[in-house]
Amino acid sequence: MLYSPRKALTIACANASTHDPAALALQALGWVLGDAPRAERFLSLTGLTPDELRAGLGDPAVLAAVLEFLCGHEADLIAAADALSVQPGDLAAAQEYLK
Repeated sequence: MLYSPRKALTIACANASTHDPAALALQALGWVLGDAPRAERFLSLTGLTPDELRAGLGDPAVLAAVLEFLCGHEADLIAAADALSVQPGDLAAAQEYLK
C-alpha cells in the first residue's frame, strides 16, 4: 500500500501546534525586550510601565498584549516566530487564547 489516509492524518496531527500560550507569550516578551528600540515601542504602544509589566507576567491580559503587539507589525511577528522556532499563526493563536 503506497498511501494510507490514516497515516497521513496522524502525521498532520503530530505537526499541529501544541505550544502553551502563556509560555509562548513569555518567550515572545523576552524576544521583544531583547532589542531596546523595540522594547521602547512596545511599552509606548501598550502604555505599560516596566513595573506594571513585571507585576503582570502572570496576567493573561498582559501576555495577550505582548502577542497583540507582535501581531500588529508583520515584520516583528515573522522575526519573532523565526527566533522562537514557531509559526506566526502559533503566536496569533496564543494571543486569541489569552484574550
